[in-house]
Amino acid sequence: MPRYLIRLMYDGAGFHGWQKQSGRRSVQGDVEQALLLCSQMKTAVTGSGRTDSGVHALAQYAHFDYSGRMTPRQLLLALNSHLAEDVRITGIWPVADDFHARFQACKRSYSYLLAREKTPLNRLYMGFLPRKQIHVERIARLSEILLGSHDFSSLSKDNPDVPNHVCDLSRLAVTDQGGHLSFEFSADRFLHNMVRRIVGTLVNLSHQGLDADLLKRILEERDPRQKLVITAPAQGLYLAGVSYPRLQLDATPVCVEW
Repeated sequence: MPRYLIRLMYDGAGFHGWQKQSGRRSVQGDVEQALLLCSQMKTAVTGSGRTDSGVHALAQYAHFDYSGRMTPRQLLLALNSHLAEDVRITGIWPVADDFHARFQACKRSYSYLLAREKTPLNRLYMGFLPRKQIHVERIARLSEILLGSHDFSSLSKDNPDVPNHVCDLSRLAVTDQGGHLSFEFSADRFLHNMVRRIVGTLVNLSHQGLDADLLKRILEERDPRQKLVITAPAQGLYLAGVSYPRLQLDATPVCVEW
């Protein structure tokens, strides 16, 4: 059965995350329902990874098998016609039958937007840490410690199903956008809550005037219950992209304007 890779964009405010859950709206559940309406067959959709409740995606990827008569473009249009306005498929590619959206990903990128002030208009799309002063230069200096390959146990949520906690963080850029800070992350893999805990901890340490040596010790402790580690809110997190070896995803996608 032919396999397809799709790229999705979604506003996570109305979802209880990516993963399908009984009685709760999820992105995976909505896409599978759209496929059922298009093909009259139950079809499993496998994402490149899970996003938590409230987390957004600029470019999430997922694969599924489809043997109907529609062309890729027709399938994309049909799926979007059955999806709500807060989720859209923005590209589709035919891939090999053994392609896997999660296990064959070689790099993932995230953005995190941290507001200096919480407002009615940014509360669902930016994080905010009350009673924490933002020191951009301190945060940027601290962030340099995290680049490279480290065990990020202290900066992630403990998950006994994931024994390997080593990630190679290739990019962590912090820029001041005036009303908010923008954090850009790229790594070969990310652990649960890793980006949100890095953001929260960088802000917390800089707020308290603590130095890079302490951050190094936090990493070395490999303790997910470290008290100086705090988790930034989900609302500011965006899955920005996923890379796959030997796939040029921006070269020839079937894509439509919407």
